[in-house]
Amino acid sequence: MRLANRRAIRKIEGVGVFSRYVALGDSFTEGVGDPYPPSPNGLRGWADRVAVALAQTNPSLHYANLAVRGRRMNEILDEQIHTAVMLEPDLVTIYAGMNNLLLLRNDVDAMMARYAEGLKTLQQTGAVVLAFTAADLGTVPLFRRLRGRAAVYNELLRGIADDLGLTLVDFWRYTEFRDARLWDGDRIHLSPLGHERFAAKVLDTLAVSHDLTTRSAALLQSAPPVRDLRANLRWTAAFAAPYVAKRVRLARRGAGEDPKLTTLTKVL
Repeated sequence: MRLANRRAIRKIEGVGVFSRYVALGDSFTEGVGDPYPPSPNGLRGWADRVAVALAQTNPSLHYANLAVRGRRMNEILDEQIHTAVMLEPDLVTIYAGMNNLLLLRNDVDAMMARYAEGLKTLQQTGAVVLAFTAADLGTVPLFRRLRGRAAVYNELLRGIADDLGLTLVDFWRYTEFRDARLWDGDRIHLSPLGHERFAAKVLDTLAVSHDLTTRSAALLQSAPPVRDLRANLRWTAAFAAPYVAKRVRLARRGAGEDPKLTTLTKVL
């Protein structure tokens, strides 16, 4: 039996010990919204935090993060899946498709059919594979009309996860992420506190003990700040209007960017 298969079985039995963790995706997994100067790309993010917690369980853990901001589904599948398979992981997290949902036109059914094939390829490595539903886009004024498209994406992904027997982290159902304090100023990416909270959700799914909610638990007991008209106007000028302008020009984020960790690297 391959090492990856043995690790997967140990996870299923509730041990939650991993040796080779590979994270795939776009800006969400890259860590945008969570500045951290010591990191190769100046960001930390929830996946890095997960890796640190996993290393506390297994100090020999090695970790790679292939995510790059702006990447769409086909790019993630074409550029990251093969590399991940070659790294022989026993744990893979993949968050893909969000940038596609923001396009004016997108064939969600065709996109998810290809995603299913990519997830199946990752599963065939013997690794534990975690996929993620979309967050509730209805909380962001600019994307409120895309809420239905995100819901369709989520239902299709839940069906794929059921068919393949994959573990799914259901971001859509985490109502605490409606709190503005868990989001960056652009309201699209998580804040440092949000990345910490999301890492805790992933670790809970893997049955790995941690103390990552210590800061956020106390904060979220108080009422969230109210976004008044002035705050919305400032956000529109600083983020929404430039975002729409870039979309009109078909500008792409992440052009020329490299992943921060392309090889498995020891965490601790």
